[in-house]
Amino acid sequence: MNKNTLFKGLTKDTFLLALTSFFADISTEMLYPVLPIFLTQTLKASAGIVGLVEGVAEATQNIIQGFSGSISDKLRKRKNIAVLGYSLAAVSKPLIGLSSVWQFVLGTRFLDRMGTGIRSAPRDALIASSADTQNTGKAFGLEGIGDNFGAFVGPLVAIVLIFTFGLNLRHVFYIAFIPGLMAVIMVLLVKEKDVILKTGTNLNFSLKRLPKLYWKYILVTILFGLGNSSNSFLILRTKNIGVSLEETILVYAFFNLVAAFASYPAGMLSDKIGRRNILLISFLIFFVTYLGFAVSTDIILIILLFIFYGLYQGIFRSVGKALATDLVPLELRASGVGWYSTAVGLTSLFASVVGGQLWTMVNPSATFYFGACSAIIGSAALLLLFPKR
Repeated sequence: MNKNTLFKGLTKDTFLLALTSFFADISTEMLYPVLPIFLTQTLKASAGIVGLVEGVAEATQNIIQGFSGSISDKLRKRKNIAVLGYSLAAVSKPLIGLSSVWQFVLGTRFLDRMGTGIRSAPRDALIASSADTQNTGKAFGLEGIGDNFGAFVGPLVAIVLIFTFGLNLRHVFYIAFIPGLMAVIMVLLVKEKDVILKTGTNLNFSLKRLPKLYWKYILVTILFGLGNSSNSFLILRTKNIGVSLEETILVYAFFNLVAAFASYPAGMLSDKIGRRNILLISFLIFFVTYLGFAVSTDIILIILLFIFYGLYQGIFRSVGKALATDLVPLELRASGVGWYSTAVGLTSLFASVVGGQLWTMVNPSATFYFGACSAIIGSAALLLLFPKR
């Protein structure tokens, strides 16, 4: 397959948006292994405070996404709203480093995740419109490469800054502003296309305007997502079986690299044979991964399961969002992908709370058995409720 065929149907804007996600995720993931340590060791906060800060942050992002998409569709100003979101997220990073008490970290993390929630749906609508309708999966796949490769690079940058250059944790937060600023610059270079409305189209948003098949897809997403808990449980499981902190971070980074490589082929394949089939494969890969984490304590097998989880993540991110935009009118794309992302995020929050209780009250394996069961239920719902094409 030559280069022209590989990227056929994509535009300069598609690549700019992929670079936007790449830089934004470097900025975000630089902090992933650092923030809990900063809170507990530098600011002397408890583990419960860490949970409070991250819980509020994730809930903020999840709730805002749907509303941001709806506002974006109503105003038809997707790029401007995305720029606002990326700017807030970039500015919040050095502010975290300036914190002297955990309450200030809570406020700055709220600002960070609010920016992420604001930008996500408008950006995804820009991605969908950056390519022709036959190549939407490829467009989201390319963005998935940028996002996941940034998530691979970010933790490695943090490791180099701390363990090689000997910088303290506050400096990592300051430096994270640089890739965040690059993300803002990339999205500023995108040329937004005007949404061509059908005659008589009403711009007043209502959930009733989203088609019935879209809501079936949201139901499938919720049923699957009820057991799709935070990646932190996979990392904790890996750490608990004897892998060092540095090696655990490297395994996590490698998982993101696998996801980056899987995103584009998955999106491109979904354009050809239908999104449902590829999405079903991702559900089944998730089932195998969680079942493996439930029964195995072998380090080599756990690393192999992380590769599987990377495949799931790459496929699910690109194909899931592409399908959400397929199912709604062009003028409601930001709303469609926004409320889809809200469903994914809120069910993940629920799954993480339940998974944490199962981990504590029963045993770690119970968390993963619960996730495996939800994957089977979600797969069955996808087959029963959704057409092949």
